[in-house]
Amino acid sequence: MKLYYAETLAPRKACAVAGYLGLPIDYVFVDLRRGEHTQPAYLAINPNGKVPTLVDGERKLWEADAIICHLAQRADSPLWPHEPAQQIDVVRWMSWNSQHLYRHAGSLYFEHLIKKWVGLGAPDDAKVAESQRFFRQHTAVLDQHLKGRKWLLGNALSVADFSVGVTLPYAQSSAMPLDEFPEVRRWHDQLNEFDAWRKPFPEHAQQAEQAAAHA
Repeated sequence: MKLYYAETLAPRKACAVAGYLGLPIDYVFVDLRRGEHTQPAYLAINPNGKVPTLVDGERKLWEADAIICHLAQRADSPLWPHEPAQQIDVVRWMSWNSQHLYRHAGSLYFEHLIKKWVGLGAPDDAKVAESQRFFRQHTAVLDQHLKGRKWLLGNALSVADFSVGVTLPYAQSSAMPLDEFPEVRRWHDQLNEFDAWRKPFPEHAQQAEQAAAHA
């Protein structure tokens, strides 16, 4: 298997799950600054020009949530639950995240981190305020749900936890008011106990060259 990634939000969840499962994967870094995601060779495997993409034999998968479900199934891991009702719950939380929490937490991530990274200037105060308002609204739903539950589906860790939590490692640097939600904070602290969650990205060649240059 080959996993094409960049060090951004959606690939983070794919790399974290792959690392957690310990699957034999070749990681291929896609340099977004150089536009490698827009080149014909990459568009041939992902016509959206986005990351991540997984190539597993003849199968080409894009969309991070689909990829992490595939990886869990491939490993026969309980991260993809066997019970149909729990599988539906996984889909429910992934859908909720993409429409609500990820959308607004991702906006804060963009305003505070990505804009600076690509030279687009300072955060837009109005957009930050709006995204924080929606972040509070949707995180309150998650906080209430987590009361009395260790993980999203109950006592068992699943791919839904990796999906829904993916923006939270950037809470402090992106001005997400995470500390207002003790259950969500507790839940994310549990995710932080996993090495694959804290350090999901492999060291790619460019990083190794930079480290060697400064050694």
